[in-house]
Amino acid sequence: MPSSSLPSPTTDAATVIANTRRWLTRAVIGLNLCPFAKAVHVREQIRYAVSEARDLEGVLSDLEAELKRLGAADPERIDTTLVIFPHTLADFVDFNDCLFFAERLVAQMGLEGVLQIASFHPRYQFQGSEPDDIENYSNRAPYPTLHLLREASLTRAVEAFPDAAEIYERNMDTLRRLGHDGWRKWMSEKS
Repeated sequence: MPSSSLPSPTTDAATVIANTRRWLTRAVIGLNLCPFAKAVHVREQIRYAVSEARDLEGVLSDLEAELKRLGAADPERIDTTLVIFPHTLADFVDFNDCLFFAERLVAQMGLEGVLQIASFHPRYQFQGSEPDDIENYSNRAPYPTLHLLREASLTRAVEAFPDAAEIYERNMDTLRRLGHDGWRKWMSEKS
């Protein structure tokens, strides 16, 4: 499945999760785009929540429920959550607009400093980049996805990883070396 197009909205939750896990293992872990991801993946501490939302109101309602669930969960059981939106937010501008409301929701729920949100999208584009720049692929997931992270876990991970500040630059170098053809080949290989 190309990273730049959304799968069919009729895709069932099991397929959405399978596609997201494959992206996580091939791109995020396989290319070491996030050195913190492997540990929670291996320990099965990632919750995959597939939203049925079809509009912003539904997105925020599902996001609120998942923020509450993660906040209340034992970190040894669920350390992080990927909230996946296969039926909405296909337009990257709409997705970015949604992030404003998502961050506001975190603040309104009193979770600033406790939980934070990272974003992934099939058409992710860093500010100042061109739509097809390979560097954008570091944040390109098969579906619009909000990654809910515990601040305490991030702090521990950054302390354990001496070069955390260099992750972004290392990722850009990795993707530039790989290029578009290399990305397609890497993602099409069986894991």
